[in-house]
Amino acid sequence: MTAPAPRGRAAFAGLAGAGSALAAGHLVAGLAGMPTSSPLVAVGNSAIDLAPTPLKEFAVRTFGTADKIVLLTGMAVIIAALAVVAGLISRRSRLPGSVLIGAFGVLGAVAVAARPDFTTPALVAPVMALIAGLVVFALLMARGRSAVDGETSEDRRRFLTTSAAVVVGAGVAGAAGTALGRGAGADTSRRLVGARIPGVTAPPPGADFAVSGTPTFLTTNRDFYRIDTALTVPQLRVEDWRLRLHGMVEREMVLTFDDLVRRPLITRSITLARVSNPVGGPYISTAEFHGVRVRDLLLEAGVRPGAQQLFTTSADGFDTGTPLDVLLEPDRDALLAVGMNGEPLPAEHGFPVRMVVPGLYGYVSATKWLVDAEVTTFDRQHYWEKRGWAKQGPIKTQSRIDRPRRRDSLPAGPVTAAGIAWAQHTGIDRVEVRVDGGPWRTAELATDVSRDTWRMWRVTFHLGPGEHTVQCRATDRAGHTQPEQRRPVLPDGATGWHSVTFTCA
Repeated sequence: MTAPAPRGRAAFAGLAGAGSALAAGHLVAGLAGMPTSSPLVAVGNSAIDLAPTPLKEFAVRTFGTADKIVLLTGMAVIIAALAVVAGLISRRSRLPGSVLIGAFGVLGAVAVAARPDFTTPALVAPVMALIAGLVVFALLMARGRSAVDGETSEDRRRFLTTSAAVVVGAGVAGAAGTALGRGAGADTSRRLVGARIPGVTAPPPGADFAVSGTPTFLTTNRDFYRIDTALTVPQLRVEDWRLRLHGMVEREMVLTFDDLVRRPLITRSITLARVSNPVGGPYISTAEFHGVRVRDLLLEAGVRPGAQQLFTTSADGFDTGTPLDVLLEPDRDALLAVGMNGEPLPAEHGFPVRMVVPGLYGYVSATKWLVDAEVTTFDRQHYWEKRGWAKQGPIKTQSRIDRPRRRDSLPAGPVTAAGIAWAQHTGIDRVEVRVDGGPWRTAELATDVSRDTWRMWRVTFHLGPGEHTVQCRATDRAGHTQPEQRRPVLPDGATGWHSVTFTCA
């Protein structure tokens, strides 16, 4: 019977084989300009798509915008553990480990083929990953077995040299694949587009109460919330970008970026909110967006009778459906945005073109990296609708307390409560605040900029020592006051009064 290879070397061979496979796939995907064809990315994207909605919401609620990093880290740990197992079960024969590595290679290829944006060349990356993994595993297992029958110093040197070369090679390949996936071409395109984007307009005086603890009226691009299904940010160049507008229209259109920006560009301050934002949650931001009215393009194409929604698709395959009656409202100013706060859209916020619709939650309106727009009926279900969310997502009237914060300890005496309220595309009429279940007091409102943006509020109470709870509620211009009853985010957004408990010393 053949003596087994040392455990340490067998485990390392498994790890190195798996790491080399992932690095090779990442590099080939980057060289091909198809970062989503990397087996690691493809499997991660599939995990996101297949995860039950409650699990997704738990991940976002627990990890926020770091949820994708947590996913990749978890995948890496699982892959490493299985790679060690592959090595240990192959101490006498490399066949068991080769089969396990091969199974992972097939899984990567299946994940790539299952992506909505799949094309046949995308299979090159997982195939090359599989070959690299099997070759490295076989080579290191052969080198590792030299210790079985009496290892010489030359055998030991060969194993260490080969191992070092594999580790360095995998590291360089992985880093190169990541750099290529970031898309230097997209960065260059953003710089070239910069001169065509209008500068940012300062909000009117008194638009926020930042000195009292509210956010600034405009959210910086860096701080603007980002929630999407993209594990890697699509990198598109303006010279390659095309938008096809088709379906139930009289005249199908294919627009280049130049075609789009030759049309009149308008600038609008718009507040965007996430449908799964819990009561008092952080996923709401405001920016100045620069773009072309969606309504103008739809009228130019000619919408046919019976059409109900604009079904838009991202470069990474994500899709959503937006009600046409909303997009065609003359005063709605839904945009195909090309700029954000006086600069081209950042890559993570949809460069070169995204959709922005005031008054609708992002999951039914805010497609990033937009490449396709089909006028159709509600018979076609979009990405989140298939996962249990409502077909249409009008934003609910809500308010939030930003100061004081939960568990703050403040001096007794005058205490200023401050926060935000929103009711896009209706506008905020008033905000009421109370402490410890007492009478409601009408808060001071910041300057009203637009019914499509949030509005800041503040009010001062004189409080004695002890624990206190402050609550807020908003009323919109249609006379609707946000309800007290707490409802979960699924299927069309949370409801309820936000409250914060703090202490006065």
